Amino acid sequence: MLRRSLTTCLIISLLAATVVSVSALWNQQLPDENIPSVLFSPFDSQSEQQWLLSLSQQQSALWDRLKLRLQVNPEDYEASLLKALLFFQTAQLDAALEELNGLTQRAPKFQLAHLILGDLLLARFDQLEQIGSTPLLASINSDEERIAQLRSEASVRLQGYLSLIDKREIPRSLISLSDSIEHVLVVDKSKNRLYIYENAGTAIPPRLIDDYYIVLGKKTGNKVTEGDLRTPSGVYFVTHFIDDENLPRKYGTGAFPVNYPNEYDRFQSKTGDGIWLHGTDKELYSRPPLDSEGCVVLTNEEFSRIKQYVKPGKTPVIISEKVEWIPTDQWLERTIELQTRLEGWRQNWENADIPAYLDDYSIDFWAQGHDYKSWTRYKKRVLANKKFQKIALSDISLFGYPRQSVNGKEVVVANFRQSYRSNNYNGDINKRLYLVHENGDWRVLYEGRR
Repeated sequence: MLRRSLTTCLIISLLAATVVSVSALWNQQLPDENIPSVLFSPFDSQSEQQWLLSLSQQQSALWDRLKLRLQVNPEDYEASLLKALLFFQTAQLDAALEELNGLTQRAPKFQLAHLILGDLLLARFDQLEQIGSTPLLASINSDEERIAQLRSEASVRLQGYLSLIDKREIPRSLISLSDSIEHVLVVDKSKNRLYIYENAGTAIPPRLIDDYYIVLGKKTGNKVTEGDLRTPSGVYFVTHFIDDENLPRKYGTGAFPVNYPNEYDRFQSKTGDGIWLHGTDKELYSRPPLDSEGCVVLTNEEFSRIKQYVKPGKTPVIISEKVEWIPTDQWLERTIELQTRLEGWRQNWENADIPAYLDDYSIDFWAQGHDYKSWTRYKKRVLANKKFQKIALSDISLFGYPRQSVNGKEVVVANFRQSYRSNNYNGDINKRLYLVHENGDWRVLYEGRR
């Protein structure tokens, strides 16, 4: 009860006494004298058209994207917040206040929305340099650390959202998706952003369909050891779902654990576990950008929304320090190159072309119980007893490993179903390869079941 009372007092203080210069958060400068001088709310058709004509190219693109998001999901609270900021930046104070009033009623725990609403209420009378920097808040000994966290959240949300405006490129990590992979989750740690990509079909780039603000580990950089408070970078897969009834309150409405440490993490002697995608403590709406113990955290509302995209055992989660973007033509070339290389490995194995087949493996190769030398001896012995082999690969997916986590090398994860037939053995398995680009070619770095 005491905590709830203190929270209520803080929100009342924020509503009553804060002002902001939103342009300090924005890359763009305010438009020139073409902005209408009359503040209007709600828009009539003529004033709205006049306002739209006054927008910069970036603002217009942002407006179109926000409208689309709110048409798809009227309860997209982040889109409502950014819509209000756009109104305020373009001198539509009444429209901004109306949007924020509605938002704070629908999302009463969204502290950042309350803070900015309080700022805008006093924007008619004064203007300060940053969010929540009013003399009144200082005089009542408000939690300056929390205010600083909210400033950081506002900046991260806005810049992360703006970074996608008019972007037509594709994450380098998304190479080829099998029919069984409907969606991929891509995390950009540098932007505190989670992107949802949809499988659009064979030879068609995956399509961005949604994106969210996320909270990451308290320490920046790639996870190495247990308890280092960092979020790992790599290619991971959701293993299962945990309902909120079986979780402590801090995990919110549920959790999707991922398979950290994966095969490559263990090869690099990384430690730790318990890396999840999960919700937020139900007493809160959101958390500061760097506030988890290494997990990827969403608001409860947005965690509930991503459930529709996630299939345990199937859905990849690719976490990068910074997403690399490539154009469509380069994506297609890369896809063809890697699919061709995988097919070459299959043919060399099926044909028992021992020199060519063993040359498909990196000198740094490892598998369960094998390094390159022992694998070479093992495969020579096995292939010597084969009169024929028929090998088919299906359900093939290829994912690029974040280069920042492998010392600049190119590493690709290949998942597929393998059907094997020979004179003395038959078997079907789900297999995973790690391919590394070295000496101008792709070679197998790891091979094993998944």
